[in-house]
Amino acid sequence: MDFYKYHALGNDYIVVDPNKSEVSLTEANIRRICHRNFGIGSDGILYGPTVDGGEISLKILNPDGSEAEKSGNGIRIFSKYLFDESYIKNNRFKLRTLGGEVAVEILDNRARRIKVDMGTVTFVSHEIPVSGERREVVDEKLPVGDEEFKVTCASVGNPHCVIPMPEISKELALKLGPQVETHPLFPNKINVQLLKVVDRRNIRIEIWERGAGYTLASGSSSCAAASAAHKLGHVDRDLTVHSPGGQIEIEIKSDGHIFMTGGVTGVMSGNFKKDLQEELGMST
Repeated sequence: MDFYKYHALGNDYIVVDPNKSEVSLTEANIRRICHRNFGIGSDGILYGPTVDGGEISLKILNPDGSEAEKSGNGIRIFSKYLFDESYIKNNRFKLRTLGGEVAVEILDNRARRIKVDMGTVTFVSHEIPVSGERREVVDEKLPVGDEEFKVTCASVGNPHCVIPMPEISKELALKLGPQVETHPLFPNKINVQLLKVVDRRNIRIEIWERGAGYTLASGSSSCAAASAAHKLGHVDRDLTVHSPGGQIEIEIKSDGHIFMTGGVTGVMSGNFKKDLQEELGMST
């Protein structure tokens, strides 16, 4: 098989395994494969596994051809792929991403439910990054066009800007997401979450992902939004994040580590047809 497709709460990724498929993942090729009309269609590509010194590494590629530091849903999907293809023998293992090492635990005998230690969350501007003096970016004013919003920014290995609102919608995410993603305050661009606090144990989010656009769900976005809501004093340490694609359970530990638990579904595997192989420069 040339590719394997999975989704995590509607956030879909294509796995391209360099041990099984020879395809040059140039920016143009990534855009074509991820395109929902001219390619297979996905929110990104997971390239791996590559193994170096016993460590399993994963490369996460956005639909625009850029590389993401970390993806919670992508990590869960890739973990299920490793399980499905018998790369791993134990239910607990570690993966290396551009955003750091993560610990994974498979919770059932089909790897449909997976828990990930996403590492520690930081709100410090230089570690996200956010321009300006070194500070925690918490409940800070951000001008967007002719409006102004209170935002809290965080990194869980990749950058996020959380905007609490009394009401949220896809339309608002589509409007504000591109403007906030490319705001001059964020030198590496940023992922955007519109946040509505439901109660102490539940929040809702709408998501605009850097390099991908509007998405139905995001593991790292869920971690960032939950962490921001907790930092602001709105929620407890254990909570459920509701996104249009489904629910993710979050645990925020006292040492700053954040654990994410959610589902994964295998969708399909297949071959690139000869026409697409030629367009991608694959040997036929």
